[in-house]
Amino acid sequence: MENIDVTYSFQNVIAWQKAHSFVLQVYRVTRSFPEDEKFALVSQFRRAAVSIEANIAEGYKKLSKADKLRFMNISQGSQEECRDYIILSKDLGYLSLDEFQLLHDMLEESSKFLTLYCKGILNNNGIKDN
Repeated sequence: MENIDVTYSFQNVIAWQKAHSFVLQVYRVTRSFPEDEKFALVSQFRRAAVSIEANIAEGYKKLSKADKLRFMNISQGSQEECRDYIILSKDLGYLSLDEFQLLHDMLEESSKFLTLYCKGILNNNGIKDN
C-alpha cells in the first residue's frame, strides 16, 4: 500500500497551526510599535513571521522529501529571523517583558513542532518520496 500524507490540508499540520498563532500575535504586538518603525522593523518582523507559515503551507504539497524539507528549512530560517526581531524589539523597548516572553514561548513551541514535522518527513511518516 502506498504512503500518503494523511492530514489532507496544510491547515491540519500542527506546525502550521502554531506558526499561524505566532503570526497573529506578531501582528497584535507590532501595532503598538512606533510609527517610524512601520516600514522598517514592523514590516520585516511581520514578513518573516508570515514566511514561517507560508513556507509550511507551500511545502506541504511538494511531492518529494527534498522539496518538502527545503521549504521547511526556509521556514526554520524565518523562525530564527523572528527570534532576532523579538530580542531586538525588547532591547529597543518596544515589547514589554510579558509580550517578549509570550512571543518567545510561542516561537519555541512553533519551532519544536516544525522540527517534529521535519523528522516525520525524514522518516517517511505518511509521506511518499517520488
